[in-house]
Amino acid sequence: MAKALQLPIIDLASSDRISTANSIRQACMECGFFYLINHGVDEKLLKNVIDESKKFFSLPLEEKMKLARKENRGYSPLYAENLNPSASSEGDSKESFYVGPLENISSHSNLNQWPSEEVLPSWRSTMESYYERVLAAGKRLITLIALALNLDEDFFDKVGALNPPMPFLRLLHYPGELGSSNEEIYGASAHSDYGMITLLATDGVGGLQVCRDKSKQPLVWEDVHHISGAFVVNIGDMTERWTNCLFRSTLHRVMPTGQERYSMAFFLDPNPDCVVECLQSCCSVSTPPIFPPVRSGDYLQERFRLTYGS
Repeated sequence: MAKALQLPIIDLASSDRISTANSIRQACMECGFFYLINHGVDEKLLKNVIDESKKFFSLPLEEKMKLARKENRGYSPLYAENLNPSASSEGDSKESFYVGPLENISSHSNLNQWPSEEVLPSWRSTMESYYERVLAAGKRLITLIALALNLDEDFFDKVGALNPPMPFLRLLHYPGELGSSNEEIYGASAHSDYGMITLLATDGVGGLQVCRDKSKQPLVWEDVHHISGAFVVNIGDMTERWTNCLFRSTLHRVMPTGQERYSMAFFLDPNPDCVVECLQSCCSVSTPPIFPPVRSGDYLQERFRLTYGS
């Protein structure tokens, strides 16, 4: 049994921004994960998204495959993704659905795929509403992350990361019943997220585990418990690059619990043309930049290519 990890709780509505930024800094240096409360996404909307997600994933496979993933939008069936090929050759036991930037955010909006309104009449409006609310929370959080790095709060705006950003909402369904296998089966095998930050909401079923020290062998995994109404936020690899590894993009995974599990991961990623390079506040003569500058879009494209093998 993994022991439970006590993550810090960050209040997005706190009036003391400096104290909040300091707490975020500590959380991101020590663990790369924290809870976010008072984020402005009400519990009724969270419940509606889970309900609509359940409706979609309970459709027949042939119906879901009409919306098969293209340009990182749409449906991915069970075992389509393998986040850690060295741990398992079978792929991860989850199915997912990606929603990319909406009309008012990006000209790429026509790439999104939506279930038929005859089949799921309120599905699209629910997802769009949730997407916009979480995006607003994420942008507020990014200003605090800038303060946590001793930068102006509009720093990421000024370098073009959020003008506009490239956020993706990913609905996830982990089945409760798994077939037999010769290998250990993972809901999501060990990985770190690729982008800037991730805001995760779940239905309360456990399974999420974090490994705070990826250099330690054997890896030590700790359970992340559910707090009703809170997002679990984690730092992605791009922020780790930006901060010269000061902020940690931490390994995490989802283990099967024997129960069905639904979650919604919101990946707030920079504009594809934004160049991610070591922040001046995170390097010095004694700690030179670890990573070369990279264009956000190129970096993400390569990471997805490796994950999906296409």
